Amino acid sequence: MKLELKIQLLQFISHVFNSVFLVLGLSVAGCAVWILFDRGTLLTFVSSDELRTVGAGLLLIGGVVVLVSLIGCAGASGQNRLLLLVYLGLLIVLVLGQLFVTLLLLINRDKIGQSLNDTVDDIISLYGQSGHRKDQLMDDIQTHGRCCGRMGPSDWLKNSYIDSLNLTGPDVLPCSCFRTVQRSFNSSWCSDLPTLPDPQYGRGNGSYQQGCGKELSDWLQENALTIVGMDVGLILIQLLQFGVMVILYRAFSRKAALKRTRSLVDTDHAHLDHAPEDDYAEQNYGFVNNDDGLVDSTHPPYHHDNQNNR
Repeated sequence: MKLELKIQLLQFISHVFNSVFLVLGLSVAGCAVWILFDRGTLLTFVSSDELRTVGAGLLLIGGVVVLVSLIGCAGASGQNRLLLLVYLGLLIVLVLGQLFVTLLLLINRDKIGQSLNDTVDDIISLYGQSGHRKDQLMDDIQTHGRCCGRMGPSDWLKNSYIDSLNLTGPDVLPCSCFRTVQRSFNSSWCSDLPTLPDPQYGRGNGSYQQGCGKELSDWLQENALTIVGMDVGLILIQLLQFGVMVILYRAFSRKAALKRTRSLVDTDHAHLDHAPEDDYAEQNYGFVNNDDGLVDSTHPPYHHDNQNNR
């Protein structure tokens, strides 16, 4: 394969890998923003240093991936070997950073899960007093998960309001724990408008008996696997891209070496073409004396001939 054709093929492959690389990097950055700033999930209320470290690490990795992708495209398109070296160095740093974040997430998965459970317990305890956003999150979890409490309906006995009723059992529960929130004889306190800002409670036997702990655990597990999967995909793309860029760098170096060689050859030919002919003609002025074999540069051959004719 000709060198120029090989370079074009490698440039195309590097652009494809960089495009996939960029999409995965933006996805990782999106996950980090979701973990750190999305107010619609429980993760924003989880007081876990490990989770914040994972989120900050993912955000940093996503930003660096965007920068590295741009450097790789510029280096490949402009055949700039310095940019390719910078790109390869940043790829190594990125791989190490992703391995650190992935291992941190896997090692501290149980701690993050426990912090999530503690956050749910705190929301249940202060339900009705902790703020509408947390109350709405808990209602959404119970409504969509068709569950009640973290371990079961009895968890709501720890709620400050329900505890003040001095109940012996979980007879009064948030409306989100019931299969229906319409007014009825057995659920006289529940509103048929569940979007009201104030927490609503109900009474009856039609509540969900399953706790939300399994739903939360499965949800956390799925999101953790998604993040790990994206990190592994990024690492695989980076390894392939590293190999392609190394081959491309060597091809650029070979092309530059050939260009220098041709330049030197052209320079030599130019010197030969422009060499003065007098340099070669001057050799005729040397005269070898047949008697002693010495060169007489001061008397050309015709000088001796004239002397002999006298």
